[in-house]
Amino acid sequence: MSADLVHGGMYTVMVVQVDDPNDSNFESRLADQVARSPSFFANAPVVIDLKNASGLATADAFQSLKRLFKRQHLIAVGITNANGTQIRAAMNADLAAFPSSSSRRSEPAEPAVAPPSPEPRAPTPAPESQPAPALVALSGGKSKVITQPVRSGTQIYARGTDLVVLASVGAGAEVIADGHVHIYGALRGRAIAGASGDTEARIFTSKLEAELLCVAGQYLVSEAIAPEYRGQAVQIGLTDGVLTISKDR
Repeated sequence: MSADLVHGGMYTVMVVQVDDPNDSNFESRLADQVARSPSFFANAPVVIDLKNASGLATADAFQSLKRLFKRQHLIAVGITNANGTQIRAAMNADLAAFPSSSSRRSEPAEPAVAPPSPEPRAPTPAPESQPAPALVALSGGKSKVITQPVRSGTQIYARGTDLVVLASVGAGAEVIADGHVHIYGALRGRAIAGASGDTEARIFTSKLEAELLCVAGQYLVSEAIAPEYRGQAVQIGLTDGVLTISKDR
């Protein structure tokens, strides 16, 4: 019998901002976004951001909101940026309470949701004959350098610093940094910069073929990346809060 049943883990989870769940346009806007990439969103876990929410002070209100997400094939697992009343009501509706975004910024060593944004779909599990996907957690003051290709199923997290990959990032792999992400090869997997909320962070890659790009919670999935940037050397960052891609010259 295994001595320990509970182990630590780090997963990227989508965060959906809910201001007014009774707004007749809310579900239709959510449905439109899900429809653009249905396989990406299918049965994905989400955290509900209540920073600007009105209402949602009872367990019944949260149960109703969970059903709304379920209709869009999303699974609500928790809340963030909630007040005390909302936290109690959410917990009575079987939702977890995640630290607020301000808490994550003040304690960047271990963000509860990395990034604080929608979650990329997990890679297909490997057959039992293969080893379990690797998780490499890095920390320290200077940039972390990876010299080998990052293969499918591997997740690398550079805590509190930049991440430099001197090779390619394969499809199904994920590279995360609290600072910048530099990839001197093809990016075919997922890249997340500014995981603890740094809006100045950027992603650089020599060849863009990504499944997902994310900076400080703002993201683009593969289907939303304009064709003219595919296969190009680019950098990705936030401009006035919007994730933008520009070609490196």
